[in-house]
Amino acid sequence: MKNCSLIIVIISVCLSCGVVDLSGLPIPNTNPTNNTPSLSNDEVIKGLKEALTVGIQNSVNVTGVTDGFLKNGEIRLPFPPDALKVKEKALSLGMQGQVDKFETTLNRAAEEAVKEALPIFKDAILNMSIQDGFGILKGGDGAATRFLKEKTTAGLTSAFLPKVKNATSKVQLTSYWNPIITKYNTVTALTGGEKINPDLDAYVTQLAIEGLFKMVEKEENKIRKDPGARVTDLLRKVFSSI
Repeated sequence: MKNCSLIIVIISVCLSCGVVDLSGLPIPNTNPTNNTPSLSNDEVIKGLKEALTVGIQNSVNVTGVTDGFLKNGEIRLPFPPDALKVKEKALSLGMQGQVDKFETTLNRAAEEAVKEALPIFKDAILNMSIQDGFGILKGGDGAATRFLKEKTTAGLTSAFLPKVKNATSKVQLTSYWNPIITKYNTVTALTGGEKINPDLDAYVTQLAIEGLFKMVEKEENKIRKDPGARVTDLLRKVFSSI
């Protein structure tokens, strides 16, 4: 305490004598502020909706084209798993060409169907609460996609299925499937086996939606991690705040 008192006295004397001039020194900021731009609730929600819209648009652009599913190993539709013994029997009967054509048309159906998905997905992101928005913003990789998937999968399936039916009809999926399944069921009938004929439209619908969500999640995570993927001022402001 004696030392402190002595220092104060010395400083006071120096100031009074003009020995020390503090007039040119900066005045300390006694009320520091955060340099990070503050975000309103409205900006957060708009930013997240914008991010999802960008992600969905980019995802549809890469999947809704020829070979968008077929040549993408992450989302390519394989032969229906519950009918793999059909594939095995068909191959053993020398039907490799028919099997290849069938698998190709499965993916063509998905590629056609996702062309119709954009407005459905856009409608699905319109209703997002402020609480949801901040949870997604801080939720890390895939948080927005998980939210979207949880809230909309059932509705998307109902809305998507008719479009898949149209798509499978357009690419004549059954014309490649019927010879395979007919041959299989004919052979198994002779041996007392069980006939199989999976719901191809439901199969394509499910995997097309899952594949599209997978691509949306990749786009979302890209926006989160890569500043160059934030293509608007709002996206840059919202995601730079994380």
